[in-house]
Amino acid sequence: MKVIKFEEYGGPDVLQLVEAEKPDPAATEVIIEVKAIGVNYADTARREGKYVVPTELPYIPGSEVAGVIVEAGENVENFKAGDRVVALIGSAGYAEYAAVDQSVLTEVPEGVGFDQAVALPLQGLSAYHILKTMGRLEKGETVLIHAAAGGVGAIAVQLAKIFGAGKIIATASTEEKLFHAQKMGATHLVNYSEDGWVEKVKSITDGKGVDLALEMVGGEVFNQTVKCLAPFGRLVIFGAASGQQATFNPGQLMRKNQSVIGFFLPQIMRYPELFQRSFSELLGYMKSGELILTIGATYPLAEAAKAHQSLQGRKTIGKLVLKP
Repeated sequence: MKVIKFEEYGGPDVLQLVEAEKPDPAATEVIIEVKAIGVNYADTARREGKYVVPTELPYIPGSEVAGVIVEAGENVENFKAGDRVVALIGSAGYAEYAAVDQSVLTEVPEGVGFDQAVALPLQGLSAYHILKTMGRLEKGETVLIHAAAGGVGAIAVQLAKIFGAGKIIATASTEEKLFHAQKMGATHLVNYSEDGWVEKVKSITDGKGVDLALEMVGGEVFNQTVKCLAPFGRLVIFGAASGQQATFNPGQLMRKNQSVIGFFLPQIMRYPELFQRSFSELLGYMKSGELILTIGATYPLAEAAKAHQSLQGRKTIGKLVLKP
């Protein structure tokens, strides 16, 4: 089978299309013929050697796959060959076939395409738990969502609306992205590439600030976002897409009882009662039409480097998908 791997850290050009042995299933695993692969910032961070945890070389990236089961291990109970499934895995998703444990499999509902299904696990679960589990969003609260036209952002805007947020302030770097966020349910729009965006957020909130902020840009955007928090406000940080790590004085949080909270999805995945319930809830929102998953672009597996360039260029709207 064909896979994408890298043997050194670096830019998109280190991604190589190579031949590899098709995996055999362990007792509780299935083999999926992969039809769609999710592309995420975590993949680019792995490739650059900047991920939250170390990335051992050589490495096959990819944590989201959707496709059809072609083989099942002897102890697999609830799935069989021919089933349409989606899974969130640790790595090795950039491939034509993937070995996946039954514990992380979810059936793809009828009428849902593989591209849409693969857009849900990582970014859907992240948006859900950033808002609910870590951010503790309450009905009527004001939420600020950066990169609101991206994979996590577009879902977070919709979920904030479903969860009963009052004002949903979406930021993005272009008018096209802001328009998309508005279609997803944002009530207020701010272009954070323009000067004075913090003052615009403050104005929208009548000077109070936001109750919850979702931040994944890093650098100075993080520091500016802290300034947007209301008393008792929470900022959940879940990435640094700019490649810049922020530094700040934590003592500044004390005056208004504010919080900065870290989020890392693999920790959620350690608790099945957390992710299984929330994933079922997300699928329910999809079936009811309350949650719309936007596919920004699809690329052949061989063009993984191009997909990474597009994602890091921050010119994309919605989810990027690879097709073996």
